[in-house]
Amino acid sequence: MGRAYQNRKESMAKTSDAKARVYSKYARLIYVTAKSGGLDPEGNLALRSVIDRAKKEQVPAHVIEKAIDKAKGGAGEDFVLARYEGFGPGGCMVIVECLTDNANRTIGEVRNCFTKCKCKIGAQGSVSHMFDHCGILVFAGDDEEAVLEALMNHDVDVMDIESEQSKITVFIPQAEYFKAKQALIDELGELDFEVDEIQFLAQTSTSLEAEEQALLEKFLDMLDDVDDVQRVYHNAA
Repeated sequence: MGRAYQNRKESMAKTSDAKARVYSKYARLIYVTAKSGGLDPEGNLALRSVIDRAKKEQVPAHVIEKAIDKAKGGAGEDFVLARYEGFGPGGCMVIVECLTDNANRTIGEVRNCFTKCKCKIGAQGSVSHMFDHCGILVFAGDDEEAVLEALMNHDVDVMDIESEQSKITVFIPQAEYFKAKQALIDELGELDFEVDEIQFLAQTSTSLEAEEQALLEKFLDMLDDVDDVQRVYHNAA
């Protein structure tokens, strides 16, 4: 039993560590979103979206409540958004989004991930111009025309609408995200959004060799271990 038990114990420890990182990242994001936009998810659509995403990731209710209670106190850490750009394995483009209360610490940890994986961190704007910063809303449905009409009724600027396998995907400019979401709820009723977030979508893709793909996975794992990192986007195929 010894070796099998040890392997299982190590696997459980890794799973526990991964969950703890997810909980920590969402707790920080909920705290910042509630502190900046209000504690009530009904009045703070950004907070509502983050909470919905946290629940989909099985973040416990007590973690969510504790983060909101912390924001209610007013005082506490002051986190700011930090975004780093650069080139990953095989020249693929990478954007790393962080929430940090110590920019020097964060840039040092992120740069270390780039350096150890033979990647190159770049200047602000070095790759982001090759990504579209847009809102994405995915929900059940197949009537694209009804969705487009609902958005047009509220003067929402729509980038694209796709319908596949009884699911509608709406792409809107980042600035139109909350307006679009509210318009859909007002016109179509309460919706269960499978995807409800703002992302960077690459305009092109980069193919990687097997060795480069393995290095990319190592790079992403290292970034995931950095507490300040919230999201990582890349254009690797």
